[in-house]
Amino acid sequence: MAKTVGRLAPSPSGRMHPGNILAFLVAWLSARSVSGEVVLRIEDLDRVRCTPEWAEILKDDLTWLGITWDREAPPQRDRDSAFEEALDRLKDMGLVFPCWCTRGVLNASRAPHATDGHWIYPGNCRNLTPEERLAKKGLPSYRLIVPDREICFTDRLYGERRENLARECGDFVLKKADGSYAYQLAVVVDDIACGVTEVVRGCDLLGSVPRQIYLTELLGGKTPEYMHVPMLLGPGGRKLSKRDLDLDMGQLRARIRPQRMLGELAFRVGLIDSSREISAAELISEYSPEKLSKTDVELGNDFCGCLLA
Repeated sequence: MAKTVGRLAPSPSGRMHPGNILAFLVAWLSARSVSGEVVLRIEDLDRVRCTPEWAEILKDDLTWLGITWDREAPPQRDRDSAFEEALDRLKDMGLVFPCWCTRGVLNASRAPHATDGHWIYPGNCRNLTPEERLAKKGLPSYRLIVPDREICFTDRLYGERRENLARECGDFVLKKADGSYAYQLAVVVDDIACGVTEVVRGCDLLGSVPRQIYLTELLGGKTPEYMHVPMLLGPGGRKLSKRDLDLDMGQLRARIRPQRMLGELAFRVGLIDSSREISAAELISEYSPEKLSKTDVELGNDFCGCLLA
């Protein structure tokens, strides 16, 4: 049986909040519970918000929590040549086209929305003639042509899922007009390069899976298993955000022990039956994906009080 290879893929755009911590904890537990390997990969495609300084702080925070890794992959900011090579392969297959559509253009064309609020690309630039492309102004993005067929997979927590990419997503961006690479391409290229066999992350990324499976197939990789963990929400159901400094690690580390933080999070999502101090290593024997809540978990106004009790 092949060895499980999981990954931690933090984005160094600020300190982690409890939702980030939960996703990394479950990813780590999933691999460690089967004596698997854990790879750390810094996802810093956004070179404005993501910095090497934040990356070092994130690594220190993970270590403080007891969430360790066996090897570290190159950060995405150093992987442009690998992403360009993958893009060229897809171009050679005839599956990539330049696109000049902006949000304003899509809005004016009344492009439909997917259920997650993103545009379903209507194909405006897919069949432009060479002459029409020459007449366009500015730099294009590059989109991948998607098939009119269902992509099916089984999420370890949420069960069977399916999506018709042509009807529910549309041709999606691989490289942006500013020259940066899109998350969908970068994450697939790096997961293949790292030998990742399972992807465990927050359920806000569940909708990305069909696109990533399709890209993995095209690039000759082996599709990993997927599991998406519930979202942690702030009081009133508000989404936690690094930008809002929602209980970031700077505040948490100054006030509590890591075992207190992990125990409260594990209790809130169903991994243990009471809130108590417990280390990441001790949680390995408690871990089972069947215990995890399948619904988002609201951290009420009592959350801080529970941690400090």
